[in-house]
Amino acid sequence: MTDNPIKVGGVETFSTVDFPEKISAVVFMQGCPWRCPFCHNAVLQDTTVDSGFIWEKFVDFLKTRRKVLDGVVFSGGEPLVQDGLKNAIDAVKSLGFAVGLHTGGYRPEHLQKILPLLDWVGFDIKAPLSIEPYTKAIGIPAISQLPKIKQSLAILLQSGVDFECRTTCDPRILSIDDIKEIGNSLSSLGVKKYFLQKYRPIETDTTTTDSDCEKFFLNSELIARLRGQFPVFDIRK
Repeated sequence: MTDNPIKVGGVETFSTVDFPEKISAVVFMQGCPWRCPFCHNAVLQDTTVDSGFIWEKFVDFLKTRRKVLDGVVFSGGEPLVQDGLKNAIDAVKSLGFAVGLHTGGYRPEHLQKILPLLDWVGFDIKAPLSIEPYTKAIGIPAISQLPKIKQSLAILLQSGVDFECRTTCDPRILSIDDIKEIGNSLSSLGVKKYFLQKYRPIETDTTTTDSDCEKFFLNSELIARLRGQFPVFDIRK
């Protein structure tokens, strides 16, 4: 393994919310090809940024946390951007930790490569699975991206690896009907776990109110519909 197999923007050394039922450290990997308008980690988008983070020092830290942490989550950014991801996962697995991944489905061939090493995946579904709404949600033309996203989801469904799909409900880009459409698509594909996540306005968003963000969760018809479609469904605020 090289001295710095992945480019890391930062880490969270103790988390109870990023890996279901596990206490974890979170590795925020540098680089993302998308420009989602609701992203709170925009500083991680630029692949050329070097934070000076030394991966081997983090591995040394993990060696001291074997009885404290259950796992490590690779988040971002978009972890699948970086070719060194597998080496990093190998290093974590060799220490006995479970490994989770947060991804939007970019580079399905890379997901296929690392999937046997993963214990859980959090798969972000940004919008209804068609070009126009996804373009709005990821901030770049989705015509070349959507097939990758669908392929990644199909790979996950076939793999047997534990995973969930989740959608951040940004009222600037999604409607109640959009969430219904997402639910219909995912349930028809066989997704078992789906979560809605509350959008918290980014710094530059000075117009979205809390009531705008809450409207999805206060719609009893929508929530009842999703509870009926998925064996596991919940709301994250």
